[in-house]
Amino acid sequence: MIDDLPAGFGARRLDEEDHLPVLAVLDSWWGGLKGPAGAKERALLLPRLYFQHFTSTSFVVERDNGEMAAFLIGFLSQTEPEAAYVHFVGVDPALHGRGIGRALYRAFFALVREHGRRHVSCITSPQNSASQAFHTRLGFTTSAVKPGYDGPGLDRVVFGIDLGAGARNSGA
Repeated sequence: MIDDLPAGFGARRLDEEDHLPVLAVLDSWWGGLKGPAGAKERALLLPRLYFQHFTSTSFVVERDNGEMAAFLIGFLSQTEPEAAYVHFVGVDPALHGRGIGRALYRAFFALVREHGRRHVSCITSPQNSASQAFHTRLGFTTSAVKPGYDGPGLDRVVFGIDLGAGARNSGA
């Protein structure tokens, strides 16, 4: 499924049983970004429905002992036949720089291509500079801050990448 993970890690499809374990790591993995309001915002972005209805396009990476190391929740657009979207991705901060996030994106990009899609987008908060730097390294273009993108006070930065032939860094 994901064959380029570091030794000691394995990947599988996300399932409903992953809902609570993912919610349990959000605060520690995001280092309290944006305080209690940020914690609530992150939890509200991951209702159980993602763990029920997007399992075929989402992944979990685990250590050999079964402990969660990373996850990516993505889906194919229902309205744009060439588009896909990464809704939420997280990697244990102790594992940053080991290629796990990049491997998750490569797997998602391969899945997207298998379904005839070529555009992938995602968003982050303007405060999440680590996410912005990571997506830029993968070859995503980055928008300016979009005020109120997700509602009043919910500003976002939008990322996009074209996985078409010859696209820069499309292999992540």
